[in-house]
Amino acid sequence: MDRRHFLEMGATAGVAVVAGEKILAQAMPATARPRPQQADPASVPVRTTQLHDNLYLLQGAGGNMVLETGADGCLLIDASFAPAVPRIREAIAAVAPAAAGGLLINTHWHSDHTGGNEGMHAAGFTIIAHRLTRERLSTPQPMRLFHYTVPASPPGALPAICIDQSLAIWRNGDSIEVAHFAPAHTDTDISIHFLKADVLHVGDIWFNGGYPFIDEGAHGTIGGMIRAGEQVMALASASTKIVPGHGPLGDRAGYEKYREMLIAIRDRVAAMKAAGLSEEETIARKPTAAFDEAVGEGFMSADMFAGIVYRTL
Repeated sequence: MDRRHFLEMGATAGVAVVAGEKILAQAMPATARPRPQQADPASVPVRTTQLHDNLYLLQGAGGNMVLETGADGCLLIDASFAPAVPRIREAIAAVAPAAAGGLLINTHWHSDHTGGNEGMHAAGFTIIAHRLTRERLSTPQPMRLFHYTVPASPPGALPAICIDQSLAIWRNGDSIEVAHFAPAHTDTDISIHFLKADVLHVGDIWFNGGYPFIDEGAHGTIGGMIRAGEQVMALASASTKIVPGHGPLGDRAGYEKYREMLIAIRDRVAAMKAAGLSEEETIARKPTAAFDEAVGEGFMSADMFAGIVYRTL
């Protein structure tokens, strides 16, 4: 995930990305910017890892995807960026040559998870998401952190089936439970739990190996991220494979360490804010320092994350 790709949206991505990067470069100090990576989604191969008999982790340019195959048809979680659609379809064909369409579930509204919606819909997939995902995709969405407004998605990219709190699906020999998180990373986040396979996709509730991006404009908060962790911990057992929105496959123990990190940073920033320090003064005190060596080289810089924590307390 990177600032170039995060701003990408469909056929107009080129203009939007260039404009967004110029604005971002002018508006933010270097230490408070996301770290750029210039890989083109259309050229990044999708790596496939088998998680269970008919369940696969797909990792390419955007957020982590999960694919279930079987006689009932494919079920895909998330759809990366629009230019990645041919790569996604190649990955599906490699494990399910006869597959023709199926269901696509979006974990939340961001374009590194929904950019491929229109292309996958054209390939025969019916899109399912939280009701607020459809609402946010239907209208322009300001991204405060990036000083940019994401344009509305085309009709073919919009979810056709929406949930509010939960949904149960029986497909390809497994029971699948979909559940909404209270506002955390965004207000559109959902988890998808394959009960038989014991695989849990939590979307961007977890950035495994880096500081998370929290979307303030979509009601995301550090407190919400921590509270969402209670839901993750309740769903997962010690043997559950947890698929994060970004980063390597994880498990309950790994997620617990991540959540403990969020709590520790939240508490440090909260204490500084309560003592009257400004956001800039708090960032200068390096409240994330104990974790920077382990996770500070990801998309989100330490200073940027500390600022988000300060603002969303």
